[in-house]
Order: sequence, then C-alpha cells, then structure tokens
Amino acid sequence: MSAQAPGGEFALIARHFRPLAGPGALDLADDAAVLAPPPGRELVIAADAMVAGVHFLPDDPPDLIGRKLLRTNLSDLAAMGAVPLGYLMTVSAPRRTPQAWFAGFAAGLAADQAAFGLRLLGGDTTSTPGPIALSLTVLGTVAPGEAVRRVGARPGDLLFVTGTIGDAALGLRAARGERADPDGFLAGRYRLPEPRLGVARHGVVAAALDVSDGLVQDVGHLCRAAGCAAEIEAARLPLSAPARAALPGALTLILTGGDDYELAMAVPPEHEAALRAAAGAVPVTCIGRFLSGPPRVGVRAADGTELALGAGGWSHFD
Repeated sequence: MSAQAPGGEFALIARHFRPLAGPGALDLADDAAVLAPPPGRELVIAADAMVAGVHFLPDDPPDLIGRKLLRTNLSDLAAMGAVPLGYLMTVSAPRRTPQAWFAGFAAGLAADQAAFGLRLLGGDTTSTPGPIALSLTVLGTVAPGEAVRRVGARPGDLLFVTGTIGDAALGLRAARGERADPDGFLAGRYRLPEPRLGVARHGVVAAALDVSDGLVQDVGHLCRAAGCAAEIEAARLPLSAPARAALPGALTLILTGGDDYELAMAVPPEHEAALRAAAGAVPVTCIGRFLSGPPRVGVRAADGTELALGAGGWSHFD
C-alpha cells in the first residue's frame, strides 16, 4: 500500500487505510513494513481470502465484511494459541465501488483492531472487473515451541468445541431468504464470527483447529494429522435455540456446514478443568472422543446408530 504519489488509488489509501496503520507500517509510505517481534516470541503467520458471492454476500454491510475478514484470520491464530500482532491486507474491488463502501469497510476493521489489539502493517489495492476479492495475512506470536498444532491428538483424548455449532451454515440460508430468522441471530453468526483467542493453550490442548469447512470435515483433519479416529455424539452438540429448533431436518447441515469459526480441540481428560479455566466465559462442550483406528470421524445418534452424512464439509475444488 504505497502512498507516495497523488491519484485515486493513493488518495483512497490515505483516506481509508492509513488511519488503520501501526508503527511498523511506516505510514504506508514504503513498499514493505518493518517489524520487530516481541523479544522471546516466535511468529505465527496465517492467510485467508474472501471473495464476494463465495465467502460473503455481495450486499452484506461493508463494515461486517471487514470485520469478518479480520476475524476469520484471527481464528487461525486462536487455534494455534497465538496472540495477535498485526496484519497485511490486499483489496481488489471494481472501479465503480463507491467511497462509502471503503469507508464502511475501514470502519469495521478499525472497530475490531481496537477490540483485538492489532494494527494494519501494509498490503495492496487493485482494481478488478469483479467481484470484490479480499486477502489478509495475519501475524501473531507465541512463546517458543508453544504453538498448538493440528497434530497431537491421541486415542482417549476428549473432543471439545467452543460456542455453538451450525449457526453460520443456517445463517447463510437465512441471509439468502431461504430460512426464517426473525431476530437476525443466525445471519449475524454467519456475517460476524467470534475468534476464540486465549482458549487453546499449550500444555492444555493437545491439538486444535477452527471449524471453517464443517465440523465433521475439520475434525477429520485432526484425525489424519494424528493417525487416529474420532467419534462425535450428536446429542451432545452445543446448539443455539434457533439451531435446535431446526432439528431434526438440519442435523446434517449443522454437522457439515462451514463458517462457524469455533475451535475443535483434542484435550486429554486430565486437562479438562484447565481448559475450562482457560476458556473463562467462552462456552466449551465435550462432544466426543478420539479413538484408536484408521483416520475417520463417526457420528452417533442418541440410539447409538451411526449417521450416514455423505460429504463431511465444504471444499472449493471438489
């Protein structure tokens, strides 16, 4: 995000993005940021993209688009037990995009920068024939050797999730007008996930990831990384009141829909109390356990039968 010359692009950067910049960004006046990690910390770096019509609806409020972009990346830091430090961002938008859209987008970023304690470090702005495409690279830090990874689950570990599951998948359908959502709760959960920073702690959580592509599919990633199986008890899923009201018809969607950005964690039984202490006000629920056997995820109904789900979640290329 160089801002060294006059013109539409540079005026846009100065107006909307320079106020978001932190000290390492050099006032967005150079081609790169200069950043010193805190002493005795390791960097954790993650990147995610969002495209209109795929990750958000084209008419979603721009402030919520900005906040979702930042929060989905913060969720990756949360899964690894990292503390936010800063971020780089690329914005590709059609030339006809109004200044009001950029103002709202930047206002959403500013609100969540203040809430989560990080600043913009730089990036790029480009025009595109459409649709709007956004990319964000987030930087965080952990103590050396203390990043929580996907690998690490063992047979006998408990499977925990934060928050409630399935709201975002239902919320997408509500936002499209395909499902009733009188108070907007479900659509709000789709548009504005909550990164669960501070829950997945080294020495407490053996392995973790965020649930972005569907609970069953993402738990399967933990199983493949560790070479073990997992079993989910459907009756133990933490559900919001609107999601519970959608049962039984929506159970498969709840289990396989994406965009919740809650954490799925392998936790040794002896660390359950420590997990709940680390989570504080964030709800955590045990929904199953990890088992010996080849990597797979089974889901048991209340009567003990295994549910047939088909695809376990979302993939961009299947």
